[in-house]
Amino acid sequence: MDLKSLFVVAQFIKARCAHGMMAGTAKKDKNYIFYEVEIQDSKKLKLCYLDKVEPNATIGEIKCLLYKIYPKWYPARQALSLHPDGESLKDDEVLENLPVGTTVTMFFHDLGPQLGWTMVFLSECIGPLFIYLFFFLHLLNVYEQIDDYTSSPCSVVTLACVCHCFHYFRRLLETIFIHRFSDGTLPLQTIMRNCLYYWGFSAWLAYYINHPLYTPPSYGNLQVYSSLVVFMLCEAGNFSIHLALNNLGCNGLRPKRIPYPTRNPFTWLFFFVSCPNYTYEVGTWLSFSIMTQCVPVALFTLLGFIQMTIWARGKHTMYTREFTDYPELRSAIIPLFL
Repeated sequence: MDLKSLFVVAQFIKARCAHGMMAGTAKKDKNYIFYEVEIQDSKKLKLCYLDKVEPNATIGEIKCLLYKIYPKWYPARQALSLHPDGESLKDDEVLENLPVGTTVTMFFHDLGPQLGWTMVFLSECIGPLFIYLFFFLHLLNVYEQIDDYTSSPCSVVTLACVCHCFHYFRRLLETIFIHRFSDGTLPLQTIMRNCLYYWGFSAWLAYYINHPLYTPPSYGNLQVYSSLVVFMLCEAGNFSIHLALNNLGCNGLRPKRIPYPTRNPFTWLFFFVSCPNYTYEVGTWLSFSIMTQCVPVALFTLLGFIQMTIWARGKHTMYTREFTDYPELRSAIIPLFL
């Protein structure tokens, strides 16, 4: 057999193999397993039926399909579960990995109107900034008529206004330029409750600090300016920690790396606590309480410390669960204690 004949035979065999592969692929596609998803509401009434859903489809993609049918329920507003009272499925969970067959029944729950985390932080911070200024500038007639247009002669009143506005202005800038937020949202009702908390406390403490009959701290300038130094150090520390966390790679809410101190001395608190930003935040309000010697500020500091301790312990637990080599010396919020 000459070379030309061998070449023809080889081409024929190659064509037959290719045809066989195509036939096998077609057969595989023909037998491809799709899922059938039925979505019901909490009363087990059928909302929609999704046919031929890909096995590798995620819960987030199923929410998008439901959104096309019901535009009023955008994905962030939806919660899907396998049981009427069961735990909500995460958006990144894959359909074929769920403990279900090829015919799936999911239950829909309306979470209500939602807002992203950026809007949540902006809403919480803008209110206290302007509310305090209203009281400081006496734009609200809330005092006695004879005192409406008089101010306390204490210099600490002006200093407290500068510190309070600086704190919330820093938080606004960090929200816009530094913080990294996940795609998660928060219900509108929760946001309104948070705003009521921050805005209400700002009005309460601003009322007393800017009152014409406000009395200065017991130890005078020594108490005021020593507290001011601590306040500014905590503000710088909080900013430094947020900047360091911004440079830390994250996967949603879960960090990819353990946060460690950098060359910035303010980040050295990472040697002792898992959430130094909360530690600095508590220090900020504690120094502000001593500076103004105001009971509403002290109460706000106490409640904030309790809440931030809960958050810090939760994050500390997540760190220790995610990383087997997590430093044992670290506490949650207070070095070597809590």
